[in-house]
Amino acid sequence: MTLVARFADGTVRLDGDLDSAVADALPVAFDERSGTLRAPAHRYAALRDALDAAGVGYEDQVFDLPTLDLSTTYDLRDYQSAALAAWTEAGRRGVLELPTGSGKTVVAVRAMADLSTPTLVVVPTVDLLTQWRRELETEFAVPVGQLGGGEQRLEALTVATYDSAYLRADEVGDQFGFVVFDEVHHLGGEGYRDIARLLPAPARLGLTATFERPDGAHEVVADLVGPVVYDRSVDDLAGDHLADYELRRVEVELTPTEREAYEDAQGTFVDYLKTSNLSLSSGSDYRELVKRSGSDPRAREALLAKQEAREIMMNSAAKVDALERIFARHPEARTIVFTAHTDLVYRLSERFLAPAITAETGASERRAILDRFREGTYTRVVAANVLDEGVDVPDASVGVILSGSGSEREFTQRLGRVLRPKADGRSAVCYEVVSAETAEERVADRRR
Repeated sequence: MTLVARFADGTVRLDGDLDSAVADALPVAFDERSGTLRAPAHRYAALRDALDAAGVGYEDQVFDLPTLDLSTTYDLRDYQSAALAAWTEAGRRGVLELPTGSGKTVVAVRAMADLSTPTLVVVPTVDLLTQWRRELETEFAVPVGQLGGGEQRLEALTVATYDSAYLRADEVGDQFGFVVFDEVHHLGGEGYRDIARLLPAPARLGLTATFERPDGAHEVVADLVGPVVYDRSVDDLAGDHLADYELRRVEVELTPTEREAYEDAQGTFVDYLKTSNLSLSSGSDYRELVKRSGSDPRAREALLAKQEAREIMMNSAAKVDALERIFARHPEARTIVFTAHTDLVYRLSERFLAPAITAETGASERRAILDRFREGTYTRVVAANVLDEGVDVPDASVGVILSGSGSEREFTQRLGRVLRPKADGRSAVCYEVVSAETAEERVADRRR
């Protein structure tokens, strides 16, 4: 009986006779329910290579894909060409780590044109879903399917949110020979990993500005998509392909009242750490503190004190005054202000009559604000985290980080919002406003 490889419910199933000694050397396991050998779908390429190496004859029915007529007018920059070449050399598997604004999408579109095979693009947000669909429809002039954002329509080129791809991967996996994971670090999440596991597509491309995850899950992504095959930093591209930029740290002092409240809250937190065998130098220690807070009153008190100290240092009154001085220094510049707290966004919006964007801002209102920012009707926008990733933000020449985490990813995304090349050759400037003699100084150092 001829050995046949088929796609079945997120796996590759082998039907037919196969010598047991050969089977033991393959990346497969016996499935008692079907009485066949199966491999996770993402091992399809490795299984095919192993069968070929063993000299086993088989009929490959995993895919029956059309060849698409795709061409692109994009001219790649030198680093984009090098990135595409590195990915191709790596067997068309791997991750490109390039700064926000450097044109990662352009490389992916060129790869799609080169392969001309049905492609699934997976994105984390509905905003990115819309952007990718618009980009592909414009560049290739073909129907583009959409999974997510209120639609469930498949085409040879389809864009899906991570959530929708997770729900449909085992069903539609054999319809795509190429998969692009935008913001691929999201694939490290426990549920999202199954998207890549359930897809047999041998060609896999991950795009991100910052690949490594604090929880180490980037190693799982490397196994499912491939390792980083090409990377460039902001400094590598600034000047030639991104705007020249300057980082300026502005230190402000807490008011006497804020200082007293901060020292009291921080002291409560530090005192607990001294007696708890926790250092909070790792995420696991912080999770342990949160876990203990559910049953230990002192742990809960310490956790609340830490949050209070953080809010004081990140929302200090002097930061608002510093922002006023920055606005005065750049009166006509297109400026984005980033904060960590929604309450501060609304305070700043009222104080400076600048539109606010938070998680509470509806999609249509957010689009309207950003459109007016792009047109120049608005020159200032104040946002709480929601512009860090997955939103089509017009380029600005000034960024102000009033507060944020120690995440390198968050910092890179925010910096990328002001680094788009400027037609007039202007440089960009990013201000970090930091409360002096507080833990925020260490937070700012960590994200650098």
